[in-house]
Amino acid sequence: MSAATEPSNDLPTNNVGLMLRSVANERPDQVAVATPGKRNKDGKREYDTITFQQLEEDSNLLAAGLADMGVTPGTRLALLVRPSIDFVSLVFALFKVGAVSVLIDPGMGRKNLLKCLDQVEPEGFVAISIVQAVRVLMGRRYSQAKQNVTVGKRWFWGGETLATLRERGKSNTSFRPFEAKPDDSAAIIFTTGSTGPPKGVLFRHEGFVQQVYQIRDRYNIQPGEVDLPGFPLFGLFNSAMGVTSVIPDMDPSRPAQIDPRNVIEAVYDWNITQAFGSPAIWNKVGLYCEEHDVALPTLRRVLSAGAPVPPHVLRRMKAAIHPEGELYTPYGATEALPVASTSGTEVLNETEELSKQGGGTCVGKRFSQINWKVIRIDDKPIATISEIEELPQGEIGELIVSGPVVTRKYYTSEEATQLAKIEDGETIWHRMGDVGYLDDKDRFWFCGRKTHRVETADGPMYTIPCEAIVNCHEKIYRSALVGIGEFGNQVPVLIAEPWGQEYPNTKQEIDDLLQELRELAAGNPLTEKIEHFLLHPSFPVDIRHNAKIFREKLSIWATDRLENE
Repeated sequence: MSAATEPSNDLPTNNVGLMLRSVANERPDQVAVATPGKRNKDGKREYDTITFQQLEEDSNLLAAGLADMGVTPGTRLALLVRPSIDFVSLVFALFKVGAVSVLIDPGMGRKNLLKCLDQVEPEGFVAISIVQAVRVLMGRRYSQAKQNVTVGKRWFWGGETLATLRERGKSNTSFRPFEAKPDDSAAIIFTTGSTGPPKGVLFRHEGFVQQVYQIRDRYNIQPGEVDLPGFPLFGLFNSAMGVTSVIPDMDPSRPAQIDPRNVIEAVYDWNITQAFGSPAIWNKVGLYCEEHDVALPTLRRVLSAGAPVPPHVLRRMKAAIHPEGELYTPYGATEALPVASTSGTEVLNETEELSKQGGGTCVGKRFSQINWKVIRIDDKPIATISEIEELPQGEIGELIVSGPVVTRKYYTSEEATQLAKIEDGETIWHRMGDVGYLDDKDRFWFCGRKTHRVETADGPMYTIPCEAIVNCHEKIYRSALVGIGEFGNQVPVLIAEPWGQEYPNTKQEIDDLLQELRELAAGNPLTEKIEHFLLHPSFPVDIRHNAKIFREKLSIWATDRLENE
């Protein structure tokens, strides 16, 4: 067992919830979580706070209350609570009682959310009032959900509230936290559905513990730092590392709609040293800082994940934070995170220019305990590692990864597990669903999603390299390569979305811009065979990041347009 996997003396199990105990012992009076409240008469924001000692005690109390209700290790409980102190305390409580937390991104929409719940069949809901109301009104749909806790006002249904749960905890003096084994189930977290149907990923306790260690060590995160987590679950990692979490005033399911002033205010109020969020957040914050000449001098580390980070976002944020500060873009997936990371400095000084020439997007070097290979692309299941064909350096293929943070299966679909996992003795490799290549520095260059490649009669074309060529046009915001027709004999179509203020107003202007894109594409061997170019006013994209392009929808749109020309 390596040092990274070895628990400390006061951590007798692999239960990530128990990592809070040692932090509370070492930093009892440090603020663990702060949430924005109302403003005082002078307009200054007030905050609700809880210390690490209080968080440890409250999560123990809630865990004891859950145990008194009848929750036992393995009980599946859907956690649908807004980012808050109670959310963080409940996450730790669920780990401590051994429940399997079911976490679903509300940004995927009501229809998908209900589908996810139907698949996992939770045995209870720890949820806000409106969710509990919907559960009850659904009648028999969730009749198996007997262990229910309302976070907020309880109306016409039974079950516990947080207040009654804490009272139960006080009387349950015999409660002892769950001493998890590495392979014990800890959570079911659903993918967002932005790159395919949402799937429930089964997380083990060891995986969460390893995520904490890997993130902490790669970025040299120190106890006592102050973080602004734009993704609620990052508050869990912070608390396990002894880092204060200041939860931002935002809708976490729609980060692109954030008011950047709320982030800037929190940075100044708390002297925040680190912040984590999607590119959509930093796009708005960086633009605001540039336009209003705002500096964020305490901010030394910014992490951005969930979607590709455009260089203009990196450039603006680097100009706003501490002169010695850095932006990092960890790469991974719900099923395997973190996998790799690069820095804003590396992108802007080296890889950006190669990306513009069609080299793909460099996501950096792998984390210390990750192994990876690029293999021949295959759309069918691969049962064992002996069936793969590993490709040489520089050749585009499909990325597979293994390591302690890599999940082993989907809870909700055996078919999805067979398509995404490869057995290698006791080791499981995950197929990332991304295509790209490794360079001579062992960095992975992302060239697009496997399902988005265009298979022409002359061979495959990959989205990210091809799109980069036309994205160099000053009037183009982004583009999408799609294929129409039969797979294997597809016709490539390049669709471009101009910047809003640059969209042509007349047919002649449209024709002129399309001709410029044709000439630009004709000058590069990656795109010289593309004959069809279209303009689109606003791409269909995911709600959360406003960045993941729904190319399947654009393919249908392009087919209709070309047929009617």
